[in-house]
Amino acid sequence: MFLHDYLKGSSSIKKTKRLGRGNGSGKGNYSTRGIKGQKARSGYTKNPGFEGGQTSLNMRLPKLRGFKRYYKLVDNYEVVNLSDLQLNNKILSGDTINKKKLKELGIIRSENSLVKILAKGELDKKLFFVGIDSYSKSAKSVLESVGCKFE
Repeated sequence: MFLHDYLKGSSSIKKTKRLGRGNGSGKGNYSTRGIKGQKARSGYTKNPGFEGGQTSLNMRLPKLRGFKRYYKLVDNYEVVNLSDLQLNNKILSGDTINKKKLKELGIIRSENSLVKILAKGELDKKLFFVGIDSYSKSAKSVLESVGCKFE
């Protein structure tokens, strides 16, 4: 049996209330709307923020005078861990590592972004780093101990 084979039972189909069809129906005359007033009229709709005449929340809150998008002021670095360089079979000892190479290997998303090398993992390859924007202190010490060079 599939969902499109399933039919609703007759008990699950509920008839709509027939309003305003005379007093015999029990819902005649005012048709459950009460007597007079805005809600009793046809075409009445209520504003979603209406609070019964009380000043609505959006009017009570102070208006903000501008805002700072702090993330525009922060440099977003793409992170490259030492383990990424160690585990990649296409990076051999003595290779030059630059943004273009990292992009080709799929380690970073864009050549135009800022790149930072972090010390997560180990590295035993001697590499030559060109055009890398930043290194963590621990990553720099590990790279120097292995014999890597920087430009």
